[in-house]
Amino acid sequence: MKILVVENDELTAKSLDRILSSQNYIVETVSDGETAWELIDVFPYDLIIVDATLPKLDGISLCKQIRSSGQTLPILLLTRADSSQSGVAGLDAGADDYLLKPIDSQELLARVRALLRRGSSASLPVLKWGDLQLEPSTYEVTYEEHPLSLTPKEYAILELFLRNPRRVFSCGAILDHLWEFEKLPGENAVRTHIKELRHKLKAIGAPADIIETVYGIGYRLKEQDRTCLPESAENIGDDDPRQQTLTGVAEVWKRFQSRIYEQLEVIEQVATVLLARSHDRQLQEQAEQEAHTLAGALGTFGLSKGSQLARKIEQLLQVDRLWEEKETLRLHRLVKALRREIDRASESSLSEGTIQPEERPFLLVVESDRQLAQQLAKEAESWGMEAENATSLLLAREILEDRSPNVVLLEPFLSESPEESFEFVAQLAHQRPPVPVLIFTDRDGLEERLEFVRSGGCAFLQKPMSPAQVLNAIDRVLHRGKPPDAHVMVVDDDPKILAILRTLLEPWGLKVTTLDDPRRFWETLEAVAPDLLILDLKMPHVNGIELCQVIRNDSHWGGLPIIVLTANINPKLVDRVFAAGADDFVSKPVVGPELIARIINRLERLKLLQRLAEASSHHISRNNDSVKA
Repeated sequence: MKILVVENDELTAKSLDRILSSQNYIVETVSDGETAWELIDVFPYDLIIVDATLPKLDGISLCKQIRSSGQTLPILLLTRADSSQSGVAGLDAGADDYLLKPIDSQELLARVRALLRRGSSASLPVLKWGDLQLEPSTYEVTYEEHPLSLTPKEYAILELFLRNPRRVFSCGAILDHLWEFEKLPGENAVRTHIKELRHKLKAIGAPADIIETVYGIGYRLKEQDRTCLPESAENIGDDDPRQQTLTGVAEVWKRFQSRIYEQLEVIEQVATVLLARSHDRQLQEQAEQEAHTLAGALGTFGLSKGSQLARKIEQLLQVDRLWEEKETLRLHRLVKALRREIDRASESSLSEGTIQPEERPFLLVVESDRQLAQQLAKEAESWGMEAENATSLLLAREILEDRSPNVVLLEPFLSESPEESFEFVAQLAHQRPPVPVLIFTDRDGLEERLEFVRSGGCAFLQKPMSPAQVLNAIDRVLHRGKPPDAHVMVVDDDPKILAILRTLLEPWGLKVTTLDDPRRFWETLEAVAPDLLILDLKMPHVNGIELCQVIRNDSHWGGLPIIVLTANINPKLVDRVFAAGADDFVSKPVVGPELIARIINRLERLKLLQRLAEASSHHISRNNDSVKA
């Protein structure tokens, strides 16, 4: 669980950090309300502990800002013993509880536990996944009653998975949830912890793949008593975004292969010049720039080793030094290794890869008409889904005990008591994660529709409908989290990055405009009118931070979502990126699924804010009309 402490008194902040960290909470501390808001707006937290008196933005104003943004995360307000009125004002502003200073550690921890229990998933006293069990109150983990000894970070990763069963977490998402922003390591740290966690689980009898890898996306808990067979790329439909991406990446690689070799030759030239005890400053600067762009491009093509080599070469060339023989020989070795990696990739061809898809969605059909259910199951197969029919609610509940469906199609009038069906819908709606339910019936009364909506259902289908129409509706429900139709503008001086980002984004229904010269940014922005911007940080003439500032200072474009691409995740540089107005950043090499997820989050947040603004405008208009009347 990740907690943000907002406290300007350094001694109190350190004390809170020590108390909370001792209980395996991930703790971040900041000293003012404005910085806290910037972090809350970007990173997920489970709890905020905020002092009432803060510089820049006080604690009560911060509470109001959090609540006005629609966020429901718990807030614990800290106030002086002689200022209980601040506590009352804090509660009115949206805080969930307040605590008087000086702070008693036991009372603090009790209030923190109570606030965390109010969360939906945190309300479970014990977290279970098959024979795996985690007890949050005692920090004990067991598998088939065998105790498991974990480091604090391994425990936090396992708790994250157990509180979010069936959700896939990318390495970036795990870093966001479980590491302090200023101490953010690379993604290899996550992979190392996952590897060690799997090893410890296997040692006490758990399946080796209880934490499974979802290819190209991240990690999740493996579905119980189910297997997921790998599938080659040729078995995935041509209209599948993953297959389109795989094919597109191979085509981009072929198109830019000659350019990649030109960049490599520039780097080889500077290595040869330095080996001959000569020096060409202009050539070195050009080689540094080529190494920088290669590091980003090769990683995005999936050549992680080549990307790492290019990054090391760039770092060597960045330093204005007197080149000694040892450093020159190291550069020469790195360049030779980079040449081997690029040659190997060219010979093997990127198009020979395979894709391992996610498990097929599981559709539970609750329908007494066996013939109709068979037709739906057959149609579901053609949509890439697995379907199972239950002819009664009793059978449906038995199936639910064994496995959880991704979606349910329900005929609510299977028995004389439709109330049972609506209780069933409510049960699924309150599961974590909730299971969407579509009603499929020949009745069309307002009363039935109201009952269904109150129970938490998500769609009402009227019989008769063809199986294809029904599956089309189910598919729309399953894919509501996919990218909306939107226009994305990408600005990067490297044409390879532009081409591969277009290849990554277009299969997901996003319209993409690319620009390789930031000096033409404004005219392109006005002509394209994008819904979201992706900016490279390091560009000639105008850099990404400067473009961010230009956008945020404009009255028309000031609210446009901005994602910055950067090869450097130095905390100070990332601070500058957010201070300039960026909404998010993605480190190079770009991972397609993670970039898609971040784009979705930003676009959905923008839509939510637009809806809130429209609702507020409508409310004000109605009030004005009533005043005039």
